[in-house]
Amino acid sequence: MQRHVAFPQITLVTPDAPMSAEVYGGRAKCLQRLIRLGMPVPQTVALSFETVRGIAQGRMPDLGAIMAPFGFAPLLSVRPSSLDPDWGGPGAILNIGMCRDRYEALMATAGERAATSLYLRFVQSYAVHVAHLDPEPFDLPEEPTRDALKAMLDAYERETDEPFPQDPAIQVGEVLRSMARAWEGTTARLLRQAKGAPAEAGLGLVVQAMALGVGRGESGSGVIQFVNAETGEPCVMGRYLAQSQGREALSGKRETMPLTKQAGSPSLEELAPFALRELLAHGKVGRERLREEMQIEFTLENGRLCILDAVRVPRSARAAVRIAVALAQDGVIPREEAVMRVEPGSLTTLLHRQVDPAAPRDRIVTGIAASPGAASGRIVFSAADAQASAARGEPCILVRRETTPEDIRGMHAASAVLTVRGGMTSHAAVIARGLGLPCVVGASELEIDRRRHVVVAPGGRTFGAGDIVTVDGTTGDLLAGEAPTLDAALDDSFRTLLDWADDFRDLGVRANADTPQDARIARDFAAEGIGLCRTEHMFFEGERIGMMREMIFAESAAERRAVLDRLLPMQRDDFAALFRIMAGKPVCIRLFDPPLHEFLPSDRQGLRDLAEVLAQPLSDVEARVEALREYNPMLGLRGVRVGITVPEIYEMQARAIFEAVVQARGGGEPVVPEVMIPLVSARREVELVKARVDAVAAAVRAETGVDFAYRLGVMVETPRAALRAAEIAQHAAFLSFGTNDLTQMTYGLSRDDAGRFLGTYVAQGVYEEDPFHSLDLDGVGELLHIGAERGRRGRPDVVLSICGEHAGSRRAIEFCRREGFDYVSCSPYRVPVARLSAAQVALGFRSESEA
Repeated sequence: MQRHVAFPQITLVTPDAPMSAEVYGGRAKCLQRLIRLGMPVPQTVALSFETVRGIAQGRMPDLGAIMAPFGFAPLLSVRPSSLDPDWGGPGAILNIGMCRDRYEALMATAGERAATSLYLRFVQSYAVHVAHLDPEPFDLPEEPTRDALKAMLDAYERETDEPFPQDPAIQVGEVLRSMARAWEGTTARLLRQAKGAPAEAGLGLVVQAMALGVGRGESGSGVIQFVNAETGEPCVMGRYLAQSQGREALSGKRETMPLTKQAGSPSLEELAPFALRELLAHGKVGRERLREEMQIEFTLENGRLCILDAVRVPRSARAAVRIAVALAQDGVIPREEAVMRVEPGSLTTLLHRQVDPAAPRDRIVTGIAASPGAASGRIVFSAADAQASAARGEPCILVRRETTPEDIRGMHAASAVLTVRGGMTSHAAVIARGLGLPCVVGASELEIDRRRHVVVAPGGRTFGAGDIVTVDGTTGDLLAGEAPTLDAALDDSFRTLLDWADDFRDLGVRANADTPQDARIARDFAAEGIGLCRTEHMFFEGERIGMMREMIFAESAAERRAVLDRLLPMQRDDFAALFRIMAGKPVCIRLFDPPLHEFLPSDRQGLRDLAEVLAQPLSDVEARVEALREYNPMLGLRGVRVGITVPEIYEMQARAIFEAVVQARGGGEPVVPEVMIPLVSARREVELVKARVDAVAAAVRAETGVDFAYRLGVMVETPRAALRAAEIAQHAAFLSFGTNDLTQMTYGLSRDDAGRFLGTYVAQGVYEEDPFHSLDLDGVGELLHIGAERGRRGRPDVVLSICGEHAGSRRAIEFCRREGFDYVSCSPYRVPVARLSAAQVALGFRSESEA
């Protein structure tokens, strides 16, 4: 909006009238654009936000000035014009000005049936939406007769104790007052705010000459658009309804006809071919000049075409991508604008199957939408049952109170995961996102009855093992039965848009990938490497968990090494596969992190099986398991603390990494692995581990005769590591901030348990948002800033990144770019979202600097 322009409060919309969407709303500005393009738009007057606000407060404008441009005895419509059409608003009121005299005149030109129909519709609309009367006495009759009209007018007089107003100026004034007050009402304000509108958002109104849509000649109304709203493919779509008004063709109350010729059905193309040709021409001009795919609302009145409005075509995420790319490829908009037009979060719906939005939903419960996508299957309650189901070729849904690392095999076998406890960074959520598995966590209204093997839902509904349910990880819903789903939609437009995004972004995007399958997905989504490989997940595959348990029960370092020597070739093959798949791109491998007790069984039967495998008394096994149990394992013996107290594990992993480098070099691509030490809080921890890793590297070089390089870095997850980053960075080539644990430790919250009360905290304003879902820029962000600043002070060339679950979010990407971080690393299915977000952030910064 240009401040030096004086905008009148009431203005006739002409090609050169002063007009701004910020003053009169988007509809008014769009109508002016249509007029400038030579489209047949009826005479229109626009009322500003200020005028409408004054009407709501009792200050009526000059009604004569509003009505003057329309001449003698006009028929008018009033439509809302807010800054954003998605904010809603009162519905349009049509046929204002109908009265006894206008009715008699219209019967002579349009016929009695058409005139009576218009009068009936206006009385009904005025009574219900302006006078706010009970709608029942004003139902439209099947046949528009004079008797029906008299009965409706009598009903109005009975309900209001006064006759229906006959002065068009009074009618217009009451319509304006009603719509203005509706916008300013408390309910309307709350609804707007829920859609992201400012509390004081204004409403403009447009008063427009009616194009009747009824008459003796070809008359009616319809809508037309030139792309498919679901796919974005070019095509002529829409409906036409003879003898109708407004958007009645879309109401579904009467049978409509298609716009173009179709077998077995009349069409607008056959009834009024000239009108369709005009619409196609206007649509082409609108696309080129308005730089958007528009849906045009039109009316035919005795064969004459009028265009009443044009709005942006509603579209699915898939269509939004295709439309933006097509507009750029056709030279209508630049590529930068195409990249900016697509909401990054909407890409997640293209990467996974989704529940058909048009299908009915039998919702059992709603939890936290932790990993997008949808899948149906039979309920299973254990990882073993999930594997058995997969072996039979039956899709299943793994339902757990909460998952542990031991459940990973079951998660791989399941089609989706549901947990009663947990939040966005709980074990189930993190692993599911990495696997691209639909997941709902924190469904706290469910109860699992282990004895009966059933889930009890609110209201007493029960679902047992084998019952079919659907998990919608996009919305957080658990649905009864097998819900219809739509396929993922990764087409050429999707890849083209992301290629353009890569041209504009200046922040690296890597993927968190623990397995070759994860790495292939990351590679397919053009990740620039692996920013976090959690090696402990590899230990739960097949026979490895048994070896880990043997190692834990070993009595000496020599016995532990003997077991780890059997794990070494498996770990080496894992790493070699990752290096080959990433083909020379960096792979950051985090050394062993979790507490050892996570590898031990927790149930009685599991303990018996372990005692049998180890050939030890059950009592000894139970005693050893109990000795390893910690009151607060997330703050106990884990991460680098395991590497220092049980150094054989890190030594084995380092050897596996370096031998895998040698093995993978045969492919010709250079391999420079990154070795990351988790949960560091002191410089001495880094020094101790670095010395051992360097020694292993030297040994492998000597044994193989192959020289190689590697980078050693630190995962900054503790507040102390951020505060002491200057001295830690002196021994680290990179600092990767793990925001999951850093948030947990900064807040003193358990990321697995806090989901039970964080909703209350957010609702009462204690926290603006769930800090595990949205990066806390004030507290955690300050630690990141301090850690980055001090890290560079200790080592100017230190590489900085975020590898927690926040990493793919727009908020975190904006922060990283502002703070000069080098890259973010997120789950593979978040990589496309992060690439697009990073491009939009870079383009946004560019626009700000040019302004």
